[in-house]
Amino acid sequence: MIETEKWTAKAAESGILEEDGNYTCIYCGKVFENGEVFPVGERFYTAQRAAQLHVEAHGDALERIFEAGEKSLSLTENQKNLLALFAAGKRDADIAKELGVTASTVRHQRFMFRERAKGAKLFLAAWALAEAGKEKQNESTADQLILPHEGAKMVDERYVITEEENEKILENVFLSLEPLRLKVFSKKEKKKIVILRRVAAEFEAGRQYTEPEVNAILKDIWADFATMRRYLIEYGYLDRTKDGKTYWKRG
Repeated sequence: MIETEKWTAKAAESGILEEDGNYTCIYCGKVFENGEVFPVGERFYTAQRAAQLHVEAHGDALERIFEAGEKSLSLTENQKNLLALFAAGKRDADIAKELGVTASTVRHQRFMFRERAKGAKLFLAAWALAEAGKEKQNESTADQLILPHEGAKMVDERYVITEEENEKILENVFLSLEPLRLKVFSKKEKKKIVILRRVAAEFEAGRQYTEPEVNAILKDIWADFATMRRYLIEYGYLDRTKDGKTYWKRG
């Protein structure tokens, strides 16, 4: 899945982010490069059409958006249900009857959603101007914030880490980065997140690992591999099956 910060209204509606002529699925991050052809079933398609078919296979777009924006949207189940009914094109009177409320209640909620959307658009415009200001000042990448990983359980001030801070922490806690060797496993939350983020980079996205394979990778980085493995799971960098036999990198 790509970062929701990159979504546009068009991308949210279609499920596809178009950048530099390439097409990216906003739900899983799969990229369809322009100029290539892609097999779908027994036929071959252009990047754009293949991306469209790929997104359709994900299922209901609204559900995918709810899942992707679970942390940022802050919607109750009732609100999600109401948005789904609006998206289905149902009349306010029919929605009211289905939910057991008055039509005026449904209209009021529609109005509140519209006002919330208006506020979000204004904030997005203000943020775009703020981001443009950075370019005017020729700001270096050192001050740019690192986005929290997809599996982050609770995003708070611990994740306010600039590129410059990240580099300094890496220099202080690791003996070497190639090969990766940890010098000290800091108890400070911000440093711990930087450490875990770097360790997680040693795992391949989309690949499944057995527990012995995970341990073998971690042993070379830090002697207490069991603690390291537990933190990677706890902080959402790795996930595993209930029986603990299969692991994979999240995001």
